[in-house]
Amino acid sequence: MFIALRVRGRTGIKGEIADTLDMLRLTRINHAVLVPETPSYLGMLRKGKDYITWGEIDQETLTSIIEKRGRFPGRGRFTTEGLTGDYASAEELAEAILKEETTLDEVGLKPVFRLHPPRKGYNHIRKSFREGGTLGYRGEEISQLVKKMI
Repeated sequence: MFIALRVRGRTGIKGEIADTLDMLRLTRINHAVLVPETPSYLGMLRKGKDYITWGEIDQETLTSIIEKRGRFPGRGRFTTEGLTGDYASAEELAEAILKEETTLDEVGLKPVFRLHPPRKGYNHIRKSFREGGTLGYRGEEISQLVKKMI
């Protein structure tokens, strides 16, 4: 399971890339979505590489993001009473999502997480992650950035 974060805004973006980011539900800066590891989604992530960053999320980070930034429709905060399904905690829900047994939509949570800007800021925002920047594929190190943004 990947997590994708929107890093750059809409100014000067080509229409094709804007459509791809809209399909991923990454419409604003500092929004995050969970994406399954399929070839079609991987192609979409690569197409938006100059505007987003992504990587594999671990269970600990997913649990904290669900607890702190998960919302129900109507801006309701995450509680286990509001969930549809047999999940007694955020840890159980995170484990089920990582095993792709369920999705956020199926349990009643919004699919987009609205995050804060990262503490201590981004690295160079127009460089790829390999070059010491922010954009593109990060792998396991995406968890460090997400923890700075929760």
